[in-house]
Amino acid sequence: MKSLPELTKLYYTISEVAEMFSVSTSLLRYWESEFPSLKPKKDRRGDRKFQVKDILELQQIHHLVKERGFTLEGAKKELKEGTGKPMDNEEIRKKLIALKIKIEKKLSEL
Repeated sequence: MKSLPELTKLYYTISEVAEMFSVSTSLLRYWESEFPSLKPKKDRRGDRKFQVKDILELQQIHHLVKERGFTLEGAKKELKEGTGKPMDNEEIRKKLIALKIKIEKKLSEL
């Protein structure tokens, strides 16, 4: 999961948040429209002001979509079920071993 800088401010602009995740501001606005729980505050001019809770949610979305390859629907489901946490090393190891066995089996059938 992408590590974040120390979040010391109360509010962050959309450009600051986009830079944290190395994504465009338009992608953040799109994710805002797709994930109902993501609701940054807006000032009088309509500029988005992201709080730490918004940034932490974006971190989960970014991890699922950009790092783990989930579709937006899959990420929504994963977040709704509360299992959007990153896998630990043991989980990754088990999945890789299972995948290796599956690949070896397919290769031996050839």
